[in-house]
Amino acid sequence: MAQTIKLASGYDMPLVGFGLWKVDRNTTADTVYAAIQAGYRLFDGAYDYANEKEAGEGIRRAIGEGLVKREEVFVTTKLWNTYHKKENVEEMGKLQCETWGLGYIDLYLIHFPVAQEYIEPEKLRYPGWWQDAAHSVVSLAKVPIMETWQAMESLVDAQICRSIGVSNFSTQLLYDMLSYTRHPISSLQIEHHPYLVQPQLIAMAQENGIVVTGYSTFGPQSFLELPEEFRKRAKDAPLLFESETVKKIAAKYGRKVGQVLLRWATQRGIAVIPKSNNKARLAENLQVNDFSMTKEELEEIAGLDRGLRFNDPGFYLPDHPIRIFA
Repeated sequence: MAQTIKLASGYDMPLVGFGLWKVDRNTTADTVYAAIQAGYRLFDGAYDYANEKEAGEGIRRAIGEGLVKREEVFVTTKLWNTYHKKENVEEMGKLQCETWGLGYIDLYLIHFPVAQEYIEPEKLRYPGWWQDAAHSVVSLAKVPIMETWQAMESLVDAQICRSIGVSNFSTQLLYDMLSYTRHPISSLQIEHHPYLVQPQLIAMAQENGIVVTGYSTFGPQSFLELPEEFRKRAKDAPLLFESETVKKIAAKYGRKVGQVLLRWATQRGIAVIPKSNNKARLAENLQVNDFSMTKEELEEIAGLDRGLRFNDPGFYLPDHPIRIFA
């Protein structure tokens, strides 16, 4: 049985899941189905990933064949920046729930703490950071986080989603939100790897009952296949898979380097969402909660911290920087 962690909403979430970022929509259904066969029960998606429909198809296929029950699968997805207004949150929450086709969303997150001008999905289905197909216009919208959050709470009331949370938020925003939340902030998803440890942010979240999920656990590896402007920082960073510190610890426990990086997170109560198309690595990534490192080893890995953030729209949008991490 997969190890789980309890959210503030009362629901249990697996500690290790499968991330759907950059998974080709043409192969997503088969990839998700294979991941379920391998034992995965948490799937981390987003409207921006443009593969929710296909991911839902893969899960429904597995349910239909009796491999898993709906209540055994945990689906996380995210609201994109262009839909932060109250009426757009309601519209997109319902649309995304219908797109997955599973009856409800387990965890719905605000993807980034910034609102952008609304674009009708019929005009531009997956806009990314831009307001036009030519990627030349970036426009912010004046929508407070409180408005977006309260609309998310209404989705919980309507049983469209069971739990709600945020992604890429700072402690300042979390403290502010805690002053008005009616439904709890169940999860905070952040970039988290030994080059970007963020100990104070994690401590604040956990002190307030907010479960942390880390993405890009392997550091620069996830960004090397992206277009040039998105991989500038990553291409000059040493690969964590080649870190002598991590390799030494992996050798001691007879584990793969990737397993040590994942366990470095889960041992501290942080969920992880790696992805792989390799069957052997799929299994390896799940088998990370059956060994524990010493406190000193966890700190040694954390000592690799460089404050190096790879997912930064203040950096990879040079003509229209959105400095949410400044």
